[in-house]
Amino acid sequence: MNKNFITYPLLLLMMALLSACTSIKSSPVYVEDNKAIRGYDPVAFFVVDKAVVGKESISHQYNDTTWLFDSEKNKTLFVNNPEKYAPQYGGYCSYAMANGFIVSSDPEAYSIVDGKLYLNYSKSVRESWRKDIPYYILNADKEWLKKSQE
Repeated sequence: MNKNFITYPLLLLMMALLSACTSIKSSPVYVEDNKAIRGYDPVAFFVVDKAVVGKESISHQYNDTTWLFDSEKNKTLFVNNPEKYAPQYGGYCSYAMANGFIVSSDPEAYSIVDGKLYLNYSKSVRESWRKDIPYYILNADKEWLKKSQE
């Protein structure tokens, strides 16, 4: 039996169940352990092109959420232009958002497209998202706007 035959329906079911527990209005940024995007430094994705866990001692409040940084320089870059460095869709999974779901993300499963940071639920989900990035971004943008107004 094809592995994808089982994996994708289970993934969609999981996304549906998780989306029922999350609302954009109550949590516009994906937070885990009281930290945005699991405590990863949002600037590091752009500066060193990899996922880097931030330091508890270097933090900043933005959108009522604590963001961690690997260096004071990265923190300053973020403070001066948070819209540039904050992930799209509040750090929730881009692929799921494109499909109408609000799902957590794994910062290790990231992509930078046209100067914007996109996170996905997992590296395997990111591979699905990468098959048609423009289509998924267009749909995710619409869903994010719709969910932000609900």
